[in-house]
Amino acid sequence: MSTKKIAVLTGAGISTSAGIPDFRGPDGVWTKHPEQMNVYDIDAFMTSKEDREYSWRWQKESPVWGAQPGTAHKALVDLEKAGMLTLLATQNFDALHEKAGNSPDVIVNLHGTIGTSHCMKCHAKYDTAEIMNRLDEEPDPRCHRKLPYKGNMPCNGMIKTDVVYFGEALPDGAMEKSIKRVQEADEFWVIGSTLEVFPAASLAPIAVQAGVPMTIMNMGRTQYDGIATRLIHDDIAVALPELVEQTINV
Repeated sequence: MSTKKIAVLTGAGISTSAGIPDFRGPDGVWTKHPEQMNVYDIDAFMTSKEDREYSWRWQKESPVWGAQPGTAHKALVDLEKAGMLTLLATQNFDALHEKAGNSPDVIVNLHGTIGTSHCMKCHAKYDTAEIMNRLDEEPDPRCHRKLPYKGNMPCNGMIKTDVVYFGEALPDGAMEKSIKRVQEADEFWVIGSTLEVFPAASLAPIAVQAGVPMTIMNMGRTQYDGIATRLIHDDIAVALPELVEQTINV
């Protein structure tokens, strides 16, 4: 018997159970503090040293940085180990799916990730943890890569996390890979997403148009509830592990 292929989209709801407040909900960070949306504004980041320093400091002190995966994240690792998870597209940039143990083969960070960073000048890659560790000494992080063609002088380009800021495009190929794997799946699960933010939300109608049954697990309603095969409005920290266990043991 062939193994069922399951494509998954996760949103803020899977991480709120791990202690990360959402951004757009009634009690969301940006709902209560709209001025903090500037933390992820690419124009402000590029043009103002003060805004860059604030952005880095805010991200280090945010619950996103220190959070640990919850039971729901770990359940998706079990689904991958069972050979069933073909896509884990996420709107979250908290890197909790990586921390939980899901592999880069299945994870697509639609909105980027806080786990890694890069130089905006020479594109050198950095582990964000290294930058956070020396943020007190270097509040406006700069690239220290030595450039042979400049007499081994440091690059000194601005460093930015790999989170997709407002005004930036999604990572290359992220939506294309997600769409392909959703269309090829036997089931599509939406976990903790309000399905309001595009283009990620477009995966829901794309799945249904391809004839892929869709499960939406979210505490609130979404605009695509009417085309879902199954709706689950229970606590994701409990409901997702149960759903994974049922699916593996069928």
